[in-house]
Amino acid sequence: MADLVTFSSVWERAVERGGDAVFLVFERPDGTVATWTYEQFDAAITDVAAGLIQRGVAPGDPVHLALTNTPAFVALWLAANRLGVWIVPSDPMGRVPELADHIERTRPRAGFCATDRAEIYRQAAEVSSQLAITEVDEAGGNLDALTGTAQVDWPAVEPGDRAAVMFTSGTTGRPKGVEITQANYAFCGQVMAERADLAPDDRQLVVLPLFHANAQYYSFASAIWTGASVALMPSFTASGFLAQAARHHATCASLFAAPMRMILARGAPVDGAGLRHCWYAQNIADDQYETLAAWFGCRPRQLYGMTETIPAVLTEPADNPVPFSMGEVTPGCQVIVRDGEVLVGGQPGSTLFAGYLDDPETTAASFTNDGWFRTGDRARVEVDGRHYFDGRHSDVLKVAGENVSIVEVESVLASHPAVLEAAVVGAPDPMRDEVPVAFVVPADHATPPTHEDLSSWCQERLAKAKLPRSFTLMDELPRTSVGKIRKFLLRQEVEATRG
Repeated sequence: MADLVTFSSVWERAVERGGDAVFLVFERPDGTVATWTYEQFDAAITDVAAGLIQRGVAPGDPVHLALTNTPAFVALWLAANRLGVWIVPSDPMGRVPELADHIERTRPRAGFCATDRAEIYRQAAEVSSQLAITEVDEAGGNLDALTGTAQVDWPAVEPGDRAAVMFTSGTTGRPKGVEITQANYAFCGQVMAERADLAPDDRQLVVLPLFHANAQYYSFASAIWTGASVALMPSFTASGFLAQAARHHATCASLFAAPMRMILARGAPVDGAGLRHCWYAQNIADDQYETLAAWFGCRPRQLYGMTETIPAVLTEPADNPVPFSMGEVTPGCQVIVRDGEVLVGGQPGSTLFAGYLDDPETTAASFTNDGWFRTGDRARVEVDGRHYFDGRHSDVLKVAGENVSIVEVESVLASHPAVLEAAVVGAPDPMRDEVPVAFVVPADHATPPTHEDLSSWCQERLAKAKLPRSFTLMDELPRTSVGKIRKFLLRQEVEATRG
């Protein structure tokens, strides 16, 4: 790997090398399109930086973003980055307690929200008297509300300077603030660009939310490293994804298993949709994979990473990717599996996250005594170097003293032809300590599988201890905004049923 650099310098290099090349294409909700070259967006960044300065923001300060996919998010992110300011992106659809928690813990100087969600945001912002709030027209893609006329003198920034604090999804417990540095973004951009073999004429299609690491790390950072372009969609639409790919001549994309299943359920093949590359996270069934490969025009490649690991530290190779494999160790990254757990090596603040915000105890506890980051995820490694997901530590149930992998039970249920997807959690049992219970989304809600169908299917494929005690049909599984199943809500439903 090259010497560590700042993400600010990566942007500057991209502008110098290809200022006339398209950087950002934004498709507004009404279907109209706004386009910026690297040079044009660089000028916009300067104007937005002037606006931040006029709001009292100085190097080392945080700014809070509660914005959906809109050019304003990108401009604020890159302007803050060049000013030596760090961003705090939150779920724009978050409720008052979540937003207030992020604001209180980071004390930003300026906050940005959508006009149509301003009431909720202002309630959350009551925890901070210093926060200057700006409302943004997300759908219009206009940057005028952000700009200013202050003199902009770009400060010198260092690779170890903080560039962002991203809060983990918070599916259980209080979210942790993951500290990301300038070097982290640059390292991630390089690793992911090289692994995807990105070229300047590639175009990333971004439909996942920008406040999440996936869109920032795997799509935008890699595009900027390469000088490629990005087609930014306001939100994900299963029925429209392939048409968007065709319309904007996208060559690359990044998805999760959940939106991929939604594309299968609500989408259809589209002429002209020809991705050459697509990352995805989390397993999908073999038949689903083959259909999507035909629709996309490429064989998607699974990856594995976390906000803390910066790049995806495991990635499937381009040649003959295996659908259920998390991948082999990504060049430039360090991964070992010890006692079944995935451990990631690297230098905090450079090739790994810098630490958890104001929480040195949790930061220290997240590393082994010999310096490996503990992901909490389980995997097995085959002789060819491929890794296969074996669940979170919390995804292993103890049923009458026997270990039961939730992942295995979910995979069996998901392979049923009448099941779109399934989630399994543990329920207390007086005789067996705990037992698996299943929540199932039918592939066709008009003809859902019966309890007897699902029970017979599982009995034919699972040992007795692994059989779900019950099956609950659902219209959809509860998820975070980036597609992770909020299993604590399913556990609450189990507890309510018991009560």
